[in-house]
Amino acid sequence: MATRKTTRTRMTKTAAAADDSSSRTSSSVDEMLLAALERGDDSFQTGRYLATFKEGAMDAGAKPFAAAQGMRVADARDFDNQAVAMEDVAGADAVVFPAIGVALIGGDAARSRGMTAAAEVAPDSNIASIDPEYFVFSNSVSDQYFRTLDIGTGSPNPGEYLRGFLRAAETIARDLGGLAPAPASQSEEQALALGATWGMIACKVPPSSLSGSGIKVAVLDTGLDLGHPDFAGRTIVSATFVGQPVQDLHSHGTHCIGTSCGTKSPAGSTPRYGIAYRAAIYAGKVLSNSGSSVGGSVLAGMNWAIANKCDVISMSLGSQSPVQPYYTAAGQSALNNGLLMIAASGNAGAATGAPANSPTIMSVAAVDTNLIPATFSNFGKVEISGPGVNIYSSVPRPTRYGFKSGTSMATPHVAGCAALWAETAATLRGMALWNKLRQTAKPLSSPASRVGSGLVQAP
Repeated sequence: MATRKTTRTRMTKTAAAADDSSSRTSSSVDEMLLAALERGDDSFQTGRYLATFKEGAMDAGAKPFAAAQGMRVADARDFDNQAVAMEDVAGADAVVFPAIGVALIGGDAARSRGMTAAAEVAPDSNIASIDPEYFVFSNSVSDQYFRTLDIGTGSPNPGEYLRGFLRAAETIARDLGGLAPAPASQSEEQALALGATWGMIACKVPPSSLSGSGIKVAVLDTGLDLGHPDFAGRTIVSATFVGQPVQDLHSHGTHCIGTSCGTKSPAGSTPRYGIAYRAAIYAGKVLSNSGSSVGGSVLAGMNWAIANKCDVISMSLGSQSPVQPYYTAAGQSALNNGLLMIAASGNAGAATGAPANSPTIMSVAAVDTNLIPATFSNFGKVEISGPGVNIYSSVPRPTRYGFKSGTSMATPHVAGCAALWAETAATLRGMALWNKLRQTAKPLSSPASRVGSGLVQAP
């Protein structure tokens, strides 16, 4: 293991060689990105690990797990509403997320105890698997961002270290929502003239008499512009899991929350862009203001949303990593509690990425105004589709409104409609809600591998 030095040197190309300062449970996203940059690692692994407990074995497994391994363990239940602040667990070797049955383990703590992904888990263990933690992205992950991380390190241009990493990052995480929008089409202009965005009209939102009243919608993203006038007077519960204020300095989160839960009647001539306009908003900041994050922060947000019984949990984020047991466990926990997790399939034009590729999480693809799959939209494991090209919604002040494209934009359309359906019957929760969304989707001509059951529809 490389030790931290005043003058850093390039490390070997393996996440296992991460230095102790970048692979602690309390390490920031920037620290871990910088460490990946220095070691030239294009695996997207952070150097930390995630232990997934067998279903129902969380309480039985956590204490013996801590005692047997001699670990200092922090528990999300020790924080208000289980909103664990990762920067406040600096002395912990591991952090337990009891609502989803997963524990984050610092890199050094895991390696010194032989608890890496290569370790064989005993059949009688309460742990089902140990897997590497991956970076997770939204947009704005660029060479310029890594160049700012390089200040003061004495290292060469970070682009030289992460050339492959950046290529992949800019391909798979170009936003999950921030692709440059094309010029508005005639159908889009007509939709705006009718007083609602084309996405609202395509999903039959305006005719619906439902508002999402009584439903909790969690959006795990870059946060929210808490002072945006369109959200004044709304019930908003917020928490951050990346060591930055919830205030959105990126725009991705505000845009997604706008689509899923924005106001019914924006001021002036602004068209309607929001669906569940009376739903309670749970804004979980799991992506930093750079649009980047790690699995542990996303899981902390998932754990918080489940602990707070959020009926719908929307995630416009991901990475092109394989199916991860910890995300699958989180999705199953949500379903077991009558909640539904919905995630963007991704923008790589490739197989659906994580966490949407987990069988317990609903995967959303994007279609354009012609209801044809967007060229960037991932495929394969797809349950349903939503409008995802040139989507108009709220963004942070002073701009207030703007267009974005991506599967990130399709996902909150599904989440908002899910909230409306949940309002219609107390029995429409969890898997029942999942099935209702698919059963009522508008059939499309494209293959199910591209659009799932079709375009989401409001009740």
